Amino acid sequence: MQMFDIPVQVLFGQLLLGLINGSFYALLSLGLAVIFGMLNVINFAHGAQYMMGAFLAWMGLNYLGIDYWWSLILVPLVVGATGVVIERLMISRLYQLDHLYGLLLTFGLALIIQGLFRNYYGSSGLPYTIPPVLSGGQNLGFMFLPNYRAWVIVASLVVCLATWLAIEKTRLGAYLRAATENPVLVGAFGINVPRLITLTYGFGVALAALAGVLAAPIYSVNPSMGSDLIIVVFAVVVIGGMGSILGAIITGFGLGVVEGLTKAFYPEASSTVIFVIMAIVLLVKPAGLFGKAA
Repeated sequence: MQMFDIPVQVLFGQLLLGLINGSFYALLSLGLAVIFGMLNVINFAHGAQYMMGAFLAWMGLNYLGIDYWWSLILVPLVVGATGVVIERLMISRLYQLDHLYGLLLTFGLALIIQGLFRNYYGSSGLPYTIPPVLSGGQNLGFMFLPNYRAWVIVASLVVCLATWLAIEKTRLGAYLRAATENPVLVGAFGINVPRLITLTYGFGVALAALAGVLAAPIYSVNPSMGSDLIIVVFAVVVIGGMGSILGAIITGFGLGVVEGLTKAFYPEASSTVIFVIMAIVLLVKPAGLFGKAA
């Protein structure tokens, strides 16, 4: 059976692959958007922190016997805590300076983190076993749906929507948004703005680590897994609108699907289609699809 001269199994297989990639694009770009939207910091270390999440899950399983489900909770907390320390000791000193200083600092941090893991574990990929309850898959007739990949898509959707609701619909989210607009006024109401900003950075880093744990059973765990992805994720954030939470989520999933379908219809363009879309969006709407003009 064919659709648009392409076998149905191939078409839906690429669509599934696009949704999986889109899940990681959305989770990572969401963390970047949270950090940029609230702190005005371009966190170039985000890919390295995603890689740290995957590596800590692998180390927890192989050295301490911590299984996948506990890693989903513990690893984001540990990596998020390192983000809190980084924000307090380094990034907090740059808020009054140009964005370029924050970008250079986080880029340097990314190189250091990747170098440390490459020094100890080399460049080869390390396998991470899919948890038994999520192994296997479902035969849908027109395609085979692996259980773990379906779980990744659902988990990513739930986390993205919960984060959006927390920022847009709760009192804490209102404090966060107000603190970015007028920190002095918010502080006058007795709210500890520096602590709020620190925890926001830690939360954005924890999102990257969570994506790393989810990715570990799908991709091989290696020091380059973050650097391979970070440029695409930045393109997603630019297309969605820098700092736009909803834009990061919708654009992440949407571009993953576009990329997957491009692999089915015109594979030669699959690695560049996202950057072509970014160029068009920047020409037509420089603030991004969901961004607000400065």
